Amino acid sequence: MTPVQFDTVALIGIGLIGSSLAREIRHKHLAHRIVISTRSAETLKRAEELGLGDMYTLSAADAVREADLVIVSVPVGASGAVAAVIAGALKPGAIVTDVGSTKESVIAQMQPHMPDHVHFIPGHPIAGTEYSGPDAGFIGLFRGRWCILTPLAGTDDTAKTRLRLFWEAVGSNVDEMDPGHHDKVLAIVSHLPHIIAYNIVGTADDLETVTESDVIKYSASGFRDFTRLAASDPTMWRDICLHNKTAILEMLSRFSEDLAYLQRAIRWGDGEKLFDLFTRTRAIRRSIVEAGQDTAAPDFGRHANDPVE
Repeated sequence: MTPVQFDTVALIGIGLIGSSLAREIRHKHLAHRIVISTRSAETLKRAEELGLGDMYTLSAADAVREADLVIVSVPVGASGAVAAVIAGALKPGAIVTDVGSTKESVIAQMQPHMPDHVHFIPGHPIAGTEYSGPDAGFIGLFRGRWCILTPLAGTDDTAKTRLRLFWEAVGSNVDEMDPGHHDKVLAIVSHLPHIIAYNIVGTADDLETVTESDVIKYSASGFRDFTRLAASDPTMWRDICLHNKTAILEMLSRFSEDLAYLQRAIRWGDGEKLFDLFTRTRAIRRSIVEAGQDTAAPDFGRHANDPVE
């Protein structure tokens, strides 16, 4: 049995990430008490029905009063508002972290509110599905996935180690990164693919010469997988676009240039350039499989991971 790492953990937000963490904490005995807070009374009630915590409150400030670890799991655009609400209630020595996909923005929003007597350590578990809400969480979401910490200068080493051990206990590999570098990396590996998926699915929806029934009936694996990305939480992705604007626009510009190159190769029948591009991209896929971030086994239905009991 894993020893208890924290007496009380407060989860602010109980969507996919928060509810998965609640299940992991309970399953692996990582805390004596789990306190859950969310703005929606309906969502909070559902979390209680699922037995995700020990205490439930609509007040984020009340949730964090006794917490040794506070995990903010809200859309990145709401990070500053949450920080302002909980700041005065945080107890000395508490570790405050988040799970947001943009780090410079979250730091800019949250850091001004963080009192000197707490340890603010921004973080980002790179794990998820297209589903959201307290029912979407499951044990195993973080297994073998990376969690990136972006600690600020002067961060207490003991607090950082405790947070690292927590993420490792729920199955994550943990790395540290500069916030700006994190935002550029995520812009290309996560944010841009989602934006492209939203755009492609939107284009298909707008086509006048192809009916919706044709698109759905004849969806090949490529379009089908784009729809999986495009089904992600609209609020979360709106906020990511607005709060990682610089890095995303840079990657979109690069993508547009490369797309124009591909367009020219197709127009002029340049098979050599096409073959070279497709060979290089195939190698990237093999590297991802070799790194353990996906499996080479066929999965044409893209079944979600089953919860581990």
